[in-house]
Amino acid sequence: MSADVFSPPRLLRNPHLQSVLASSRLRRFVLRQRSRLEHAAELHDLHCPGGAHLQGYLTRQNAQPETRGLVMLLHGWEGCAGSNYVLDTGGELLQRGFDVFRLNFRDHGDTHHLNPELFSSNRIEEVVEAVALVQQRFDPSRFAIAGFSLGGNFALRVALRAPAAGIRLDHAAAVCPVISPAAGMAAIERAPWFYQHYFMLKWVGSLKRKQKLFPEHSHFSAAELKSGMRELTRILVERHTTLGDLDSYLDSYSIAGERLASLQVPTSILTSADDPIIPVVDFHRLQLPPQASLEVLAHGGHCGFFDGFGARSHASRWVAQRLQQGLADAAG
Repeated sequence: MSADVFSPPRLLRNPHLQSVLASSRLRRFVLRQRSRLEHAAELHDLHCPGGAHLQGYLTRQNAQPETRGLVMLLHGWEGCAGSNYVLDTGGELLQRGFDVFRLNFRDHGDTHHLNPELFSSNRIEEVVEAVALVQQRFDPSRFAIAGFSLGGNFALRVALRAPAAGIRLDHAAAVCPVISPAAGMAAIERAPWFYQHYFMLKWVGSLKRKQKLFPEHSHFSAAELKSGMRELTRILVERHTTLGDLDSYLDSYSIAGERLASLQVPTSILTSADDPIIPVVDFHRLQLPPQASLEVLAHGGHCGFFDGFGARSHASRWVAQRLQQGLADAAG
């Protein structure tokens, strides 16, 4: 099926089913069983100039006489370089002739031991530095970035900062990116209970792991870890950032309204009108430059976009097709 065609059967038009399928363990098993992306991956440490220590995995192209370019993939909040959507998209890109670098954000995947300070979504500088290091280390002829959910938000913020950071980025793609963090948090609170339960289960587990690794740091009490997403985020902001309050923190990584208007990197954005946790109205209010495109599909949930019950997603094909075309245009 073409990446431009997405028409799920009636049962798969339920946004919650789409969203749940995106992270299902069965899908992860199927993807990993056939994924050369992981089997042939090289682990790389990235010591950023600002002091952060990040890690990622590079899978080089060996099925084509030469690579089409390098694509850097960014996972979502409490995801990792081995998340389903990352493996699916990376496998699709590898098959099309690209090298693939899958970055782990701070405190995601198996990286909690690398930095004493906690992850927060406003840590854009270290991600920009990591992208610059990847470009410097591997010197790709063509270079692109793609992200999902919070990773899509990061990808778009990297694209905004790329020219000033000396990053020669040829294209950026984002699937269901967080646009307004404040609206996204409110949407999670309004959504069925299992969304907040899923994120909190993973986030609290991550925070407990961090505390065990760095017991000398005062992180969170047992009662605070049970306080809920909004309250725990407020405590994180006040105790572990310099932003002062929750509203300032949420605004610090917002890309709503006109904030993407100065994008110079050609950009493709995909979302669904029925995403339960990223309000579609935020996308319609974006002020985008001519070289940025937005596609809003009627169905797909949050990072789902399944047109069948297999492991592969339309979103992964969409990313691969948009980047393939974008990098071909850049090679021109």
